[in-house]
Order: sequence, then structure tokens, then C-alpha cells
Amino acid sequence: MKNSVTLQPVNYVNGELNLPGSKSISNRVLLLSALSYGTTIIKNLLYSDDVKYMLKALSQLDIKYSLNKNKSECIIHGISGPLHIIKKITLYLGNAGTAMRPLLAALSLKNNQVILTGDARMQERPISHLVDSLRLGGAVINYINKERYPPLYIEGGFKGGEIIVDGTISSQFLSSLLMAAPLAELDTTIIIKDILVSKPYIDLTINLMKNFGIIVKVLNNYKIFYIKGNQTYISPKVFLVESDVSSATYFLAAAAIKGGCVKIRNMKKNSIQGDISFVDVLEKMGVSITWKENSLICKKNHLFGITMDCNHIPDAAMTIAMLGLFSDQLVYIKNIYNWRVKETDRLYAMTTELRKIGANVQEGNDFIIIYPVKKFLHATINTYNDHRIAMCFSLIALSGVPVTLLNPICVNKTFPSFFEKFHSICQYSKKL
Repeated sequence: MKNSVTLQPVNYVNGELNLPGSKSISNRVLLLSALSYGTTIIKNLLYSDDVKYMLKALSQLDIKYSLNKNKSECIIHGISGPLHIIKKITLYLGNAGTAMRPLLAALSLKNNQVILTGDARMQERPISHLVDSLRLGGAVINYINKERYPPLYIEGGFKGGEIIVDGTISSQFLSSLLMAAPLAELDTTIIIKDILVSKPYIDLTINLMKNFGIIVKVLNNYKIFYIKGNQTYISPKVFLVESDVSSATYFLAAAAIKGGCVKIRNMKKNSIQGDISFVDVLEKMGVSITWKENSLICKKNHLFGITMDCNHIPDAAMTIAMLGLFSDQLVYIKNIYNWRVKETDRLYAMTTELRKIGANVQEGNDFIIIYPVKKFLHATINTYNDHRIAMCFSLIALSGVPVTLLNPICVNKTFPSFFEKFHSICQYSKKL
């Protein structure tokens, strides 16, 4: 793909889609399968940049796996215990948080000599809260360049026990501790300091661990987590990855703005992904939603503004922000400080780029307010190498003006076929 792409104005949106598997589920299941007793066949795997980093890392750690021809199915042979490698190695993980954080915890269980590093942005994303928690359990981990940030040198030694973790920055820190804890020597009690962000992602992790035979006790309203030590993950033999609900939000929003209707297959109302509550938000905003047994139909109806706390759905909240451009009233999204420590500072990036297309936006430390746009402008959008910025701003093509996206290939992080899928539901006044 070129260094930029210009999406032409879309007249109408209509169609049916199958979407790739969830990134959050794919990388968690790959790691759990590697740690398990038995062989796991993972179906509907998302084969994206983040998943490739996890697969390459597992390969370097001597985990055996094979992929089918179209890379949607992975057979992975578990080692029935913690990750351990005798030689000193370096694992490069790009900007894949769903690989960096869980691998850090998993590699802390045994004596290892592993360097975890990533790209320039990953080296700006704080990881000290997870490192501090692992050190409380006995892990020896050192910062190589800058305190609090990757790259890291892991020597191992995590034994479990009573662990305190700060929950205010990323739910991935707690998820990583939860996945490592069953393999520790001691029983582990994890105590949450301050407020736990993105709770649905914790539920997702706990649900996946249950699929591999491990039960996590959740106490005191998500303040304490108890996991028995010296356990073994047991492969479920076959695991089907749900379609990515975060990816679905862009197409559902497109239908809400410019439909027609969009039907997304392989989606369930009882999905284990937290972003499924985005559908409830659409209904509150006046959009028509119909659930079928294994699919969802979204039809354009009305689009009211909304004010809501989106701490539990930070990724989907970006799509909600885009809906504010097309709604009757403002959209006010609160409690999203964690946007600032994602692939880029998303609060700054969204505010800066939305103003380019003619939007009136207010940015706070942990909130954003978007007012309906009176006149859209054709602008060139800096995507900050952030897949979600690129996918969100594709929706500007529904405004009646074109939009130019720099570095569109960044969607490969989670959704390599995004533009192909987007064009498949769009009708244009002239052939592209």
C-alpha cells in the first residue's frame, strides 16, 4: 500500500461482512496454548502484525506450531509449564502490547536471560506497574535504557504470593499477572491498588483461562484476585476465536451514519469481548439494532449525542467519538486517560486530527468532547502509526468530502484487510 490513501466520498453503505478474529483473544490464546498440556487447534486466528510478533517470539522460545495456508488456523504444541530457554535471547515485539506485557510475566516464572524490546513507541509506553508487581513476587527484572520503560532484561524468579498492582494505567498488567500466576510455586493473591481500568478485558482473560482449566477467584468487587499455584493449563483441544468486536465498530458506525444497513456475521450478543457494549451505545444513540442467532444487523435511524464514561471500552470509545461528528448533539466521552498510553497519545491525536476536518473539539486530561460538524473539510490525516486512528478517520469519507490518510498500512497491526472490507460495503458516485 502507498504512503497515503485518499478515500472518496461515500454515497451509501450496505452489505454483509465476515470479520477477522479478535486480537485480544488471539494473542492470549496463543500464549495459553503454548503453556498448556496438549495440542491446541486455534481457529479464526487473527493473522496481523501483533499476532506475528507473538508467534515469532514463541518460535524463538522453542514453541512448536504450524499455520494453515491462509494463516487463519494455528496448531500449537504446548509445553505443559512455564516458558524457559537456556540461551540468552532478544525478543523484538514491535508495538504489540498484547505480546509485551503477557510475555514479560510468563518469562518471569523460570530462570531466563531474555531481553524484551520493541519499536520507538513501545519504548515510550510505561511498564513499571507490571515490573513492580512481578518484583514483589520475587522476579529479577532490570531496565536496560530508561527506568519504567522497555527494553527489559528478565532473569526470572517470580514465585507468586501476595502481589499489589496499580490498576489505573492498563488492564493488560493485571491480565498478564493472572495468566502467569497458576504456574507460580505459591498461591497468588493479587490486590488492586486504586481504580481498575478496562474491567471487561479482565473478564475476557478470566474466561479464557477457564477454557484452559484454570479458575480465578474474584473477590471484593474486582479488588482481590486469588489463583492457586502449581497448576497446569489443559488444552481445550480446539478453540474458535470470536470475530473482533473492536473491528466491527467501524462498520456498525458506518451503517449508523450513512446506511442502509450492515450485517456482521459470527457475532454473538453474549460475546466475551467488552466492546460488545458498543452495540448498546448505538441503541442509546437511536440506531436500529437487530440480533440474529450468530449475526448482528445495524440500520441507520437517528443519531443522538451521548455523554458517558468509557473507561471500560477505550478502543470502541474512539468510534463513539467519530459518531459525534454526525450526531444531533455533542458526544462527551469521560474517564479515558488510558488513551494517552496506547499506540500513541490518542487524546492528543484525535483532537489534533479532528480539528483538521472542521470539528470543534475540547480535550481534557481524561476526556474529549466532540460537537457535530457543520462543514467538513478535506484534510490529510496523520495516523501516528496507530491502526485505530486510521480506521476511525476512514469514516470521514461518509461526510461528503474525501479524506487522505497517511501511512494507511498501519491497519496491519490488527486488521490487514480493513480497507478491502470497508470498500465492500460502500457505494460511490463514481468508480474508484
